[in-house]
Amino acid sequence: MKLNAIPASVSAALSAAAQILHDRAQVLARPPEQAAAADTQLDLLEFRLAQERYAVETRFVREVYPLKDLTPLPCTPPFVLGVVNVRGRILPVLDLKKFFDLPETGLTDLHCIILVCERDIEFGLLADVIVGVRSIPVESLQPSLPTLTGIRSDYLKGVTDECLVVLDLARLLVDPKILVHEEVEN
Repeated sequence: MKLNAIPASVSAALSAAAQILHDRAQVLARPPEQAAAADTQLDLLEFRLAQERYAVETRFVREVYPLKDLTPLPCTPPFVLGVVNVRGRILPVLDLKKFFDLPETGLTDLHCIILVCERDIEFGLLADVIVGVRSIPVESLQPSLPTLTGIRSDYLKGVTDECLVVLDLARLLVDPKILVHEEVEN
């Protein structure tokens, strides 16, 4: 038995199927649209320090922990409030009010610790009150306000039109100023 050529109707069907598969492959090969949208939004954890509104990117936030069982550390800079034990991990707690020279208030049960980390660096930031989580467009960030001077401007990512100060936590996490290298002789 001799094979004949493929009938025209079958050839047309195969060609149509090949075109459909090609079109599907082109659609699947496009980069996802939400990946581009993620670069245009900042997810922030908003908190208060000395009646001012601050925020950090949620990608650095591990968890928010109530301020309890804080142990002060001797021979540390004033901005190191102490250490806390979080499920067996001993973490330092920084007081940004002292670090940024903001007015201080006493500690209360309302204070929280924002546990932040990147790579092998992890510590807590003292917050007066946690306001919540929100997303803002990256283009809504403006340069520093004239009232944000000194060390605060060094760690500034931007300010929103609502006067929300967005801190550059990536810069703070790697800054050698927050590392304590003091040894005490016995």
